[in-house]
Amino acid sequence: MGVFEVDSVRKQFPALSEGAAHFDGPGGSQTPQVVADAVAATMVSALANRGRLTAAERRADDIVLGARQAMADLLGTEPGGIVFGRSMTQLTYDFARTLAKNWAPGDEVVVTRLDHDANIRPWVQAAEAVGATVRWLAFDPATSELEDLEPLLSERTRLVAVTGASNLIGTRPDLPAIAELVHSAGALVYVDGVHLTPHAPVDASFADFYACSPYKFFGPHCGVLSAAPALLEGLRPDKLLPATDVVPERFEFGTLPYELLAGTAAAVDFLAGLGGTGENRRERLLSSLALLELYEDKLREDLESRLAAIDAVTLYGHAQRRTPTLLFSVAGHDSRSVAARLAEEGVNAPAGSFYALEASRHLGLGDSGAVRAGLAPYTNESDVDRLVEGVTRLVS
Repeated sequence: MGVFEVDSVRKQFPALSEGAAHFDGPGGSQTPQVVADAVAATMVSALANRGRLTAAERRADDIVLGARQAMADLLGTEPGGIVFGRSMTQLTYDFARTLAKNWAPGDEVVVTRLDHDANIRPWVQAAEAVGATVRWLAFDPATSELEDLEPLLSERTRLVAVTGASNLIGTRPDLPAIAELVHSAGALVYVDGVHLTPHAPVDASFADFYACSPYKFFGPHCGVLSAAPALLEGLRPDKLLPATDVVPERFEFGTLPYELLAGTAAAVDFLAGLGGTGENRRERLLSSLALLELYEDKLREDLESRLAAIDAVTLYGHAQRRTPTLLFSVAGHDSRSVAARLAEEGVNAPAGSFYALEASRHLGLGDSGAVRAGLAPYTNESDVDRLVEGVTRLVS
């Protein structure tokens, strides 16, 4: 199956030379040298609008097609259904507006209290604009698991928006089971895969729409959405008159950022090289991410048990399946002051609700949230020691 070697991985991240212990990956990972090199090389190469006539046109076209294939390999989907955008939030707003064109008063949309607001507010606002009804799926604050979806579904359900993993407490819902229920009701499922994609092998073929962000898995700042090409063919977004009507380009506005797409492909290749084996990139990705999942989960269990042993610490998030993401507070200390104290010691573990506003409120943490510690492939035992020691000194 291969071997995950954290020391080798760490050497590929120039930012780590600054000395901080980074637990801020859920907000955006650090960048390996190969990704920065791919972006820089593209920026200084001859480029033009896509075509096959000149070398500059061919280079631009090859970069786009290569990035689509890379993301399809990562997600287990088709390159012809990969749409690029400025961010996951922007793509979700675009698709919410497009899908809502076919909604009517009395139609229903389901969103969850577990999600990042980028997979809530676009759907709520799109539903309100056409008079559709929004139904809310809660989660159990004690177990951190989503409640039963089935009672919320009806023949009027048009879409269910659900997270692949909570960016606040790490909960990983059973997506294939949810998708089966949604499809049985004749509705579509839109998955926010931003926090799941960096931490586990993904097969997004069950989802009608799966959105993620390369800058969370070591790539540049942009957004990606995957859907079946046949589904995209039936959707009509607002677009400029001379812009192509071809899928997936129909959904991409303006000239694509070629340098960011080159960096995205490089990030996928980086993930495929995390120790996994296989005859093709898809197989290497599945193998590497399985190795990474085991490594991060073991490290998370160690960190969690050590934080739990500190009397003043309260941990939130207890789902059976989780990403390596811990949310905690310290009795007698405002969470932002905890984060500030840790930052003084070179431990980057920020505090807040991290746009998971509904989840933070549902946990009783209000809008201020708590301290979040997210593990990444470059996190090692020394980083964990520094975080635990920093919290221990704070409460002593």
